[in-house]
Amino acid sequence: MAGRRKRAKSPEEPKERRLSSRVQELRQKERDEKEQLARERVKFLSDQSSELCDDAKEDDVSTNEGTLITMRNGNDNNLDFYGSEEDPHLKVRRNLRFFNTQYLLMVQGKMSRPDLKGVMKANAVLYPRKMIGDLPGIDVGHRFFSRAEMVAVGFHSHWLNGIDYMGAAEYQRDYAAYQFPLAVSIVMSGQYEDDLDNADVVTYTGQGGHNLTGDKRQFKDQELVRGNLGLKNCFEHGVSVRVIRGHNCKSSYSKRVYTYDGLYTVVKYWAEKGVSGFTVYKYQLKRKEGQPELTTNQVNFMYGRIPKSTSEIQGLVCEDISNGLESKRIPATNRFTYINSLKIEPNVKIPKSSAGCNCRGGCTDSKKCACARLNGGNFPYVDLNDGRLIEPRDVVFECGPNCGCGPECVNRTSQKRLRFHLEVFRSPKKGWAVRSWDFIPAGSPVCEYIGVLRRTDDVDTLTDNDYIFEIDCQQTMQGLDGRQRRLGDVAVPTDNKASESNGDESVPEFCIDAGSTGNFARFINHSCEPNLFVQCVLSSHQDIKLARVVLFAADNIPPLQELTYDYGYTLDSVHGPDGKVKKLTCYCGAVNCRKRLY
Repeated sequence: MAGRRKRAKSPEEPKERRLSSRVQELRQKERDEKEQLARERVKFLSDQSSELCDDAKEDDVSTNEGTLITMRNGNDNNLDFYGSEEDPHLKVRRNLRFFNTQYLLMVQGKMSRPDLKGVMKANAVLYPRKMIGDLPGIDVGHRFFSRAEMVAVGFHSHWLNGIDYMGAAEYQRDYAAYQFPLAVSIVMSGQYEDDLDNADVVTYTGQGGHNLTGDKRQFKDQELVRGNLGLKNCFEHGVSVRVIRGHNCKSSYSKRVYTYDGLYTVVKYWAEKGVSGFTVYKYQLKRKEGQPELTTNQVNFMYGRIPKSTSEIQGLVCEDISNGLESKRIPATNRFTYINSLKIEPNVKIPKSSAGCNCRGGCTDSKKCACARLNGGNFPYVDLNDGRLIEPRDVVFECGPNCGCGPECVNRTSQKRLRFHLEVFRSPKKGWAVRSWDFIPAGSPVCEYIGVLRRTDDVDTLTDNDYIFEIDCQQTMQGLDGRQRRLGDVAVPTDNKASESNGDESVPEFCIDAGSTGNFARFINHSCEPNLFVQCVLSSHQDIKLARVVLFAADNIPPLQELTYDYGYTLDSVHGPDGKVKKLTCYCGAVNCRKRLY
């Protein structure tokens, strides 16, 4: 991991001069970095536009305003979505996952403005051409966890400005009947003292003349240019704009969340003296009829109210199924023995603890850390939001009991205590399910799959037990039986003979049985389009056949959204006692549902 380099000091240089020269150098470096960042952003947006205009195939796409807009393909990185038949919601999810991976890599590299550089590094804006009306795959109620996510999708392309608009130079040919600029979206985030939000009808204050220090005061007159003129032209032409509401959210990784609340029409505009005595432009917008119900009402979510305590949960029988073993209560009703660490069967021998790293306090230098070398020379986690996994891997080597670092080391992320308020609830079609009352940032560990660690041969004869998780880390690394390979730049030790295979290498030798004893992970349901993924983790030893099974967030998950992962069954792979193929219908409800669990 690259760090800042210190300037070599000359022994002949006077002390005062060395200090002054260094300060000047650092300040100049900071100025150069800001200028370079601005140039990169301009070049990035310019390249996107020029590539679209010069190289890409043109397709006619109809907007919901009834006007034809010429769309052009201009994405690399397997993110060419316009001509694809893939569901647009999956395209949006894939795009945001790709951006979040780049963002975490920038954080790990200690880059300034990792969100901005994450988008530029990805170089793959889903919708680089601005569009009037709704964007495919982004429904009313969709929540973005940062402004950068909106930029990565192309939903609102400005990092700071509240108004996103089309300029005449790029869009006059496509919208010949309109005057430009033309606004396409606004973000209401309480940054102007004259804003008034009444949900269906809002009064929006134009941009400009605003004190960016955050006290929301105007310090000069606004002008009818750029975004302000764009909203005025929307009024003149009857063009709708997308309205996004931003709210403070302590559990969001950016401390903000932005919710799309639908299309609004500008019904009037005017100029007046604002609260601070300067001219401001006001726009009254009215929500178009026939859209889904609002999911935000000023600062309160309306998706479903998050309970303030377990006493508010209807039908509650047990306040905490962990009986205090977890740091957060997990309310539910069920009969089983709760444990928060693996129970080992007598015939399963756990390898002795492996040698650890010699780091002190926390592991920060990937070149010196022995555990980082096992992970391919880099740490798999980034020190953000108490630790986040940058991307899925074949296996993650965490620091263990013989390492010199402390319990707060970022390379012990999955070993830390439960960090989210979770709820086990009864779903309409899938039985018990799990959801969170908190926002869960992408890459965060949600839980470990806990139960009884057993040999797979010992459970083959069990029937009616759907809570057996095979530890298939080795099979995944080898890509057996159609398993999807992951980032495999790891150094798996070859001298560990603690568990010798007794049979077919394609069959996992060990499994976790959570049928009657386990933790809340047993209640997490399958989905063909999940928001969690399974990650094998090694910490106390290095035998991949006995890796820990940890579930991480694949997306930024909003409160009250059910947590799911892909069970990974192959169709027609499950047989009953009579040898006949067993079939189980899938009720996940995903757009691309496979219709059968197995």
